[in-house]
Amino acid sequence: MAVLAGTYCGPAPLPAEIWLRWNLDPVLLLFLAVLAVATRRNRAGVLAVAVLAIAFVSPLCALSAALFSARVVHHVLLVAVAAPLLALAWPGRRPILPTVPLLVSTGVLWAWHWPPAYDLALSNMAAYWAMQATLLGSAFAFWRAVLHHGQAPGAGLLGVLGGYMQMALLGALLTFAPEALYAIHAVAPLDWGFTPLADQQLGGLVMWVPAGLPFVAWGVLVARRGWQTMAQGLA
Repeated sequence: MAVLAGTYCGPAPLPAEIWLRWNLDPVLLLFLAVLAVATRRNRAGVLAVAVLAIAFVSPLCALSAALFSARVVHHVLLVAVAAPLLALAWPGRRPILPTVPLLVSTGVLWAWHWPPAYDLALSNMAAYWAMQATLLGSAFAFWRAVLHHGQAPGAGLLGVLGGYMQMALLGALLTFAPEALYAIHAVAPLDWGFTPLADQQLGGLVMWVPAGLPFVAWGVLVARRGWQTMAQGLA
């Protein structure tokens, strides 16, 4: 396991060097290139690749090694932007109720924000990629159910609401926690002008409020599809 020790995005950067910290891991770049080729004729897929590049290639990757709040932005990009875009690019063959995928994705998100699991993921390469794969995979399954063209609008909207509410609740708990929970972020936030607790509170607020914006957008899409289906039925 010693070979896998360390943060995938590298050590926590200082503010003066953040724009020099692009992640040019050849394996990652190859994966994104293959995904880009596979989705080149699908706008949602192309946008998903762009979002994944922001999350893993841009300096956000390095910043998320320093700040919990940046890691929250990273996770929101994965589960609320990239995952639904991939679900639009590769929809399921038949609609299923979002209940089970919602419970699974909620369990995965909350489990990785349990402090021991989170600290392990940011200090061990295997755990890090297990975190990324399970967050993205479970969110992809959830959004596939919610955004399927055959999904009943009511079930889809309830799924979107449930997805946001569980994330908002986790964000609220992190915002109002009386102490910093993550040992991996005990020092680096100080270089960025935050105490560890303030950084955690900012991350909780991001998860609680701004993270709701993509859920609103996907809810609008589900509602719009429902109206179009209703209008076609009345025509």
